[in-house]
Amino acid sequence: MIIAFFIWSIVAAIFLGIGISCRKSSEAVGFFTFVKPPVVDDIRHYNNAVSVLWIVAAVVLEMMGVPFLFLEQNSPVFILIIFAVILLIIVMILTYIKIEEKYKR
Repeated sequence: MIIAFFIWSIVAAIFLGIGISCRKSSEAVGFFTFVKPPVVDDIRHYNNAVSVLWIVAAVVLEMMGVPFLFLEQNSPVFILIIFAVILLIIVMILTYIKIEEKYKR
């Protein structure tokens, strides 16, 4: 299960990289794929809010992956982890919608 945790950590690191990239961007960043970023009043604060969203998601995702180190293969606990990931993504989308409403012109 160490390989599973390693792969899980790579995905969390990608989320972290997206968060750092968002923070350093000088233009408004997009969240959804193939969707133009919104026109915002304060680009710096908007990018920081989106960056915090991605970084928090990376940390939460990594914490959800810790059971991979301790559980046996095909454990029923993995079903709970999958549902938690689905919930994390839904919360990310809803949080981004709130961020977009706050900073959109």
